[in-house]
Amino acid sequence: MPLLRLASWNVNSVRIRLELLKKLADTYQPDVICLQEVKAREEDFPFAEVKNIGYEHIALYGMAGYNGVAILSRHNLADIERKNWLGRCDARHIKALVKGIEVNNIYIPAGGDLPDPIENLAFAHKLCFMDDMAEYYERHKSEFVGHKVLFCGDFNVAPHENDVWNHKQLSKIVSHTPIEIERLTRLFKSLDFADAIRKFYPDKEKIFSWWSYRNPNWLTNNKGRRLDHIWVTPELAADVAKAAILKEFRQENRPSDHVPVMVEIKI
Repeated sequence: MPLLRLASWNVNSVRIRLELLKKLADTYQPDVICLQEVKAREEDFPFAEVKNIGYEHIALYGMAGYNGVAILSRHNLADIERKNWLGRCDARHIKALVKGIEVNNIYIPAGGDLPDPIENLAFAHKLCFMDDMAEYYERHKSEFVGHKVLFCGDFNVAPHENDVWNHKQLSKIVSHTPIEIERLTRLFKSLDFADAIRKFYPDKEKIFSWWSYRNPNWLTNNKGRRLDHIWVTPELAADVAKAAILKEFRQENRPSDHVPVMVEIKI
């Protein structure tokens, strides 16, 4: 049975990370790569370079300086749509149909450093962003019955206690607070998603996809968080054949602080 290999990666500037993008393509041969934090407008995006490494089909929602999401594919992309939440055109969600799968590439706001929606409007925005998404998919749930839908991206929330290096300490830190986990869980339940990564990593195992640039000893102390996710609807869950977190990309020269996460899906 043929497989579709999909990788999701917060690349933290596609132009800076072109060599690593080529390495990802050469080493793992993903059919689809979903990038977040592209940090490039349409006129700045390296279309020629991306096509040269094998991705002829590109769906981009770009923005100058920050944010930005892109779907790179070896296969045709159909029904491309840029989606906006909370009335903001801030380049955080793009979707496209690939081989019968609706791929949604999403970059949820980070939310700043203070986990207080009154004192920190960025944190309030993050919570409202997840609520807006969840409400939409709850309201339209019947329209997705029988559809193969995949959500991936940097969700900026580590929902399980083994998605962080220290559950007790980080429960008061943005990305692992109970209120964020509650909002992300609501979105997770909106289309009865399955966690494609955790399908292959037991809940008791600590797994991370992000290590702070502020931590020079990230490899030895392993103080990471799992902020990058791939979810699938029930129609796809049984077809997920493999998942991997490509930790070695954090050790590369000029790395992103995130590493790619990848799944293989039977099609």
